[in-house]
Amino acid sequence: MNDFPLPTGGVVAVPAPGGGPGYWAGAPCAVPDGEGGFVIGYRVRNGHDGNDQTVVARSEDGERFTTVATLDESAFGAMGMERPALARTDEGGWRMWVCCATPDSAHWWIDVLEASTPEGLAEAEPRPAFEGDERIGVKDPIVKRHDGGWQAWICCHLLEQKGEEDRMNTAYATSADGLAWDWHGTVLEGRPGMWDARGARVTSVLPDGRACYDGRATQEENWFEQTGLARLDGNGLVHENDAPAADLRYLDVVPLPDGGHRIFWEARLPDESHELRTELVAPA
Repeated sequence: MNDFPLPTGGVVAVPAPGGGPGYWAGAPCAVPDGEGGFVIGYRVRNGHDGNDQTVVARSEDGERFTTVATLDESAFGAMGMERPALARTDEGGWRMWVCCATPDSAHWWIDVLEASTPEGLAEAEPRPAFEGDERIGVKDPIVKRHDGGWQAWICCHLLEQKGEEDRMNTAYATSADGLAWDWHGTVLEGRPGMWDARGARVTSVLPDGRACYDGRATQEENWFEQTGLARLDGNGLVHENDAPAADLRYLDVVPLPDGGHRIFWEARLPDESHELRTELVAPA
């Protein structure tokens, strides 16, 4: 796992939308566009009391973004948004899974949008994908094609203990069509007494089974997650490290045809605003 593609610096692709806590650009998901470039979805938070947005952008080089769609939380009746997931369909269209916070609640749900182009996602009709329930809020999906079907890793926030809803783990789901899902339960969670004791949120899974996740030790470290490494073991995931591998969150890794990777992540600044960074990692 020592060759997992981790950042060494990178460049700013999207600056923080303002200064101070809660002004965040990040939570990225990038997908090759089939023409040598990328389509990227990411979340913008305009202060903890401001509106959140899910932004869709195109990029020829992975570094310079052109916004093609902006979806405001108000369009979903949500009080917040987080990491989207993007995927291509067999017909060449696009799907985006958008996670939304239920007003006056710690609950989250995920809707899916479908359009022929990334630009069309702004006008697509949302439909429920993962609804959660009174026990779990669902957010920050990873959705991949697999053996002719679909698979997803979903961050689940545990809601049964009031005041402790920041606790999180990752569940796994599969689907024949990417719309109706079979839920297989928890596949990665935090370890008592470790740096990730409060929870584990998978952020990227590579075709060879390597994976990374966000974790933290305490409730006070909410929004200060660090990145850990894991690997697939059947349908589950196992931890690969006893300490964080990097001080960042929402690391998204895109394999490239030459064996290298384009990586995207959310970086915390000294004033606690966050920016979206990217880096090209050469083949090992």
